[in-house]
Amino acid sequence: MAVEPGSPARYTLRAGDERLDLNARLGQPLRLTWTGAIACTHCGRATKKSFGQGHCYPCFKKLASCDSCIMKPEQCHYFQGTCREPEWGESHCFRPHVVYLANASGLKVGITRDTQVPTRWLDQGAVQALPILEVDSRQQSGFVEVLFKDEVSDRTNWRAMLKGDTMELDLPGERDRLLERLAPGLLELRERFGHDAIRELDAAPWAFEYPVLEHPTKVVSHNFDKQPEVAGTLLGIKGQYLILDSGVINLRKFTGYEVTVEA
Repeated sequence: MAVEPGSPARYTLRAGDERLDLNARLGQPLRLTWTGAIACTHCGRATKKSFGQGHCYPCFKKLASCDSCIMKPEQCHYFQGTCREPEWGESHCFRPHVVYLANASGLKVGITRDTQVPTRWLDQGAVQALPILEVDSRQQSGFVEVLFKDEVSDRTNWRAMLKGDTMELDLPGERDRLLERLAPGLLELRERFGHDAIRELDAAPWAFEYPVLEHPTKVVSHNFDKQPEVAGTLLGIKGQYLILDSGVINLRKFTGYEVTVEA
């Protein structure tokens, strides 16, 4: 499912060669049926189970994009000579990353490549976001995020995000508070990596709207592995979730699944 910024955000469901404008389907029936087939999104081979959001097990074990340091960048082992794919690491990890504050279900800290702004926030269902720091590499962003995690969560409560009752926050105020409180730790990181390696940003806050007719009051989650057919009236799209009157489904979780779409 692809998303583009807008008021509200615009969602497109990729189904084979077809592209379905989900915004235009709001309030109408939608049926998704898993055929039982799963294909690795990297090599294309059939797999009985999806690993790491769309990979067969061999690819999951060999690709750098599936390594544990992707989730915990501070554990990057490139300089130990053990990166699974050094060239991939050089092109993806050794480039500017942004440390940000976001509000999807409450205040959280996160990191993303500079090229993923603002897509990353839309994927999370954030209603507000604010870039606060720019660093030279993914590993450095991981160290900064660990520092911030002592003060603020790095996770989104997806159920609360889907209920749509998130309160607006003063993100610039939170930024200033956190930067002052964490100044000693940031100084240590600058002394380690160089003062210019961690740069404060004077960015304006972002705000996002989503195409939602009705938020669920009780979140019931669909799962293709337990129920191959998901159907109902499309009430909204937020983050990577479809909101139906029968429940919600996280489409990213089922990357690589062969699904037929009836709309």
